[in-house]
Amino acid sequence: MTNYVADLLAEKYLQYNQPNFIPNDPISIPHLFTKKEDIEIMGFWASILAWGQRKTIINKCKELITLMDGSPHDFIMNHQDSDLKAFLSFKHRTFNATDTLYFIAWFREFYQKHESLEDAFLAENLTAGETNVKLNLMFFHEAFFSLEDYPERTRKHVATPSRNSSCKRLNMFLRWMVRKDNHGVDFGIWNNIPMSRLVCPCDVHVERVARKLGLIERPKPDWQMAVELTENLKLLDANDPVKYDFALFGLGVEGEM
Repeated sequence: MTNYVADLLAEKYLQYNQPNFIPNDPISIPHLFTKKEDIEIMGFWASILAWGQRKTIINKCKELITLMDGSPHDFIMNHQDSDLKAFLSFKHRTFNATDTLYFIAWFREFYQKHESLEDAFLAENLTAGETNVKLNLMFFHEAFFSLEDYPERTRKHVATPSRNSSCKRLNMFLRWMVRKDNHGVDFGIWNNIPMSRLVCPCDVHVERVARKLGLIERPKPDWQMAVELTENLKLLDANDPVKYDFALFGLGVEGEM
């Protein structure tokens, strides 16, 4: 990696990892809340719905919040069956009412037994030698589809490395929940997943810029490509490689590359 690339990423990380990044990004949705469970629920939902125009993603998430009376966790835990009728018309691209109702059902089941969504990512067979969150994501996928009669169609919305997906949305969600710094964008409210194990979210902007900068060689976006990119970013910061997601994404969205 050249000094130019290292200096560029360091500069752009500081430029884009600022509070003024929040309003136009899906991360603005969990930032509407202070209650940990609300941050987790809407952070997860915003990341899963994060494809297409960012303005549309944000508006759809706000629609969900309105349907849940402005208090996602309270609604999920205390709603009546009749309250779910309002969700039958909710849709974002291929995410529809069937998926929405399963998310609500799973969250209710989960939060009846756990205080934090982080528990769903803590793989029981995780060893100290793991270098990334592959097992965490696979463990979560199994946990998320553990309810009886889950809709098969919903699987396409929740990725897993076992299908060689780059898991860009889940990796973004983990960045939001795990990364700790003093910039005020990422939340850093989870403590059991080290920042060093996070994997860089690889959306089209990140992939395009990373390829131009020589950070990836694999021909298509998959789990191996996400790991390849992250391993190269670890050469710059082994403890917090995904902080450069800000730089790569920002350069791509702003058209600087």
